Amino acid sequence: MKYIIVGLGNFGGHLAARLTSYGHEVIGVDSSEDKVDAVKDKITHAVVMDATDIQAVKNLPCKEADAVIIAIGEDFGASIMVTAIFKQLKIKRLISRSINKVHETVIKAIGVDEILHPEEDSAERMAKSLQMKGVIDSLNVSEEYNIIEVETPKRYIGLTVSDTKIRQDYNINILTLIKIEEKPNIFGVKSKSKKVTGVVTPDTVIEEGDILLLFGHIKDINTILNME
Repeated sequence: MKYIIVGLGNFGGHLAARLTSYGHEVIGVDSSEDKVDAVKDKITHAVVMDATDIQAVKNLPCKEADAVIIAIGEDFGASIMVTAIFKQLKIKRLISRSINKVHETVIKAIGVDEILHPEEDSAERMAKSLQMKGVIDSLNVSEEYNIIEVETPKRYIGLTVSDTKIRQDYNINILTLIKIEEKPNIFGVKSKSKKVTGVVTPDTVIEEGDILLLFGHIKDINTILNME
């Protein structure tokens, strides 16, 4: 897929690099030469451009892009202007980052339906991780359902997925197991990385140190996490 990301600060730059690493074509745009230089070797194309200039923007392959993400995080006026320009060009999918509540109201009025809240989302995930025992990370599926990464409770170590009876007793699915591996980097220093097991079967054995990726209702997840 092809993406255009406008704004290559911390959020936009990381998003552009990650999408490129997944094999997508990413065009990153920023008016700052320093920000473009910082990511140019990590993404498909990096362009120094004033995206508030509609004539300059028209040189981008907007019609071919599967989505345009406005990731500007500080300049309120520039974000609104850029969002309006891309909305005017009638691209397939327009996603804009919200700077604050007033900004969000304005871009909604422009007609943007997909709005990102990176700071709020990150804070929400951390809050849930901190309040739920053993949770490493979480992803909201809805207000009631979550996908979480959780340290394996001791009572499940050595059991097969079927033997845990976690689905029958708590209506929670084990989506996969994640194993932590230690590998040396180029300097010989060992660092930890996650390795996903893949699709589990009823006979998959849960080992000590495994991380469980669970899906279920928040209250059911809390129930098993608070069990001794």
